[in-house]
Amino acid sequence: ALVKEAASTKFVEAVDVAIRLNINPKYNDQQLRATVALPKGTGNEVVVAVLCDASKEAEAKEAGAAFAGGEDLIEEIAGGMMDFDKLVATPDMMPKVAKLGRVLGPKGLMPNPKAGTVSPNVSEAVTALKAGAVEYRAEKGGIVHLAFGKSDFSVDDLMENLNAIVQSVNANKPPGAKGIYWKNCYLSTTMGPSIKLDLEQLVTKE
Repeated sequence: ALVKEAASTKFVEAVDVAIRLNINPKYNDQQLRATVALPKGTGNEVVVAVLCDASKEAEAKEAGAAFAGGEDLIEEIAGGMMDFDKLVATPDMMPKVAKLGRVLGPKGLMPNPKAGTVSPNVSEAVTALKAGAVEYRAEKGGIVHLAFGKSDFSVDDLMENLNAIVQSVNANKPPGAKGIYWKNCYLSTTMGPSIKLDLEQLVTKE
């Protein structure tokens, strides 16, 4: 509720969570990268493109993909077409997608099995992304940062999304994490101040 009050600007702000974990992603066994399905969505309209063969193009479009295609779409992306937020690829397309690494890599758009964006089931992947599946990873310092709603969401909806994140972070705890896993957790809106959360209530409330 405090976070909603702190959102004072005229536009609808994103609500972010920053979680500091007791891990060092420099080490392979302490890396955290996963996808969480936010039950109440992100509040954003997600534009999805799908790289697949012709037999799956209709299926991808029916699921809500804005773009679907094979080598023709790869060429368009290589030429600078970036009118999408997420890119899904079927496993058979990945060797051809490799040449897009320089274009997609810096934007974090390279399809990845861990992020749910490399899948033989294109309709399932598109539906999940459009429904609010978001990828997260622990950056340097063990910090996970992601937006999980908007300031016009109800408090209950924000809490439901936040609980899904907490459960996902716990479920994907790296094998090399030792001692206390959660260090601290802050919420904020785009322009608002950070608010520290009570970890005991948050992490044990599952």
